[in-house]
Amino acid sequence: MTGVVHSMNIRIYYEDTDHGGVVYYANYLKFMERARTEFLRAGGIDQQQVEQEYGLLFAVTEAHLRYHHPARFNDLIRVESRVAHYSGAQVLFDQRVVHAQHNRLLVSAKIRLASISREGKVRRMPQHLRAFFRHHLCPAKELP
Repeated sequence: MTGVVHSMNIRIYYEDTDHGGVVYYANYLKFMERARTEFLRAGGIDQQQVEQEYGLLFAVTEAHLRYHHPARFNDLIRVESRVAHYSGAQVLFDQRVVHAQHNRLLVSAKIRLASISREGKVRRMPQHLRAFFRHHLCPAKELP
């Protein structure tokens, strides 16, 4: 098991903020979604190809977020993602959003995904996806 933490930088734009210039709380979910997608892409997993070949999609079934500090307009943030657990039909990600310049923890999250068919039924992931998650598993502890 290698245990890989994937990092992705995102600049905060005006459209990401509320009236006070603070990132709107739900936008962190979008940032984490992008980071998970890029984590898979960096590992050679194209979600569109998985859907076309296997009829398989990933759906968020649980999202637990803790907001520690706000990000603001024009900040550069870093979204860190790691695989905390996986099984035949689900994967649990630990994710954190960190202020890139100050290295301050902004948001910590646990996001559980289920692999489902186009009809919404839970389906076991193909072997190569399970192998990908096994290779990237970091179960020892939460992200610092």
